[in-house]
Amino acid sequence: MAHGAVLAALHAQSFSTEDVWDEAALTQLLPLPGSVTGLAMRGNQPAGFLMLRCVVDEAEILTLCVAKACRNQGVARQLLAWGVMEAQERGADHMFLEVSVHNVAAQALYAGAGFVMAGKRRAYYPDGSDALVLMRSWGG
Repeated sequence: MAHGAVLAALHAQSFSTEDVWDEAALTQLLPLPGSVTGLAMRGNQPAGFLMLRCVVDEAEILTLCVAKACRNQGVARQLLAWGVMEAQERGADHMFLEVSVHNVAAQALYAGAGFVMAGKRRAYYPDGSDALVLMRSWGG
């Protein structure tokens, strides 16, 4: 299982200071029922992680992070594909996530993986920016 400190270090590289989840927050999420975390490695170094939670027939991506040195190498795409497969194996028919309206690269990643806009959360992030709610369905 991924360790909270490793995840926190990766998270700090991916999000602004007010959006970063610290080690305590990530460690609390790891053992929650339905929670699963995939850690990508490049050699012996953590390259990124995806944390999701599956409940009944739905999955939610809680966070997806890639180390700065590993960006634009397909790590996020691989983690996302793994997350979808993991959710399907756990019985989910749908997957949701929130992404900042300012994070164009992440929006392109998710669109390329078949996610579509399902809604918007106004002033969702600490800086007051909105989040797009994206969804992908594959089952009933």
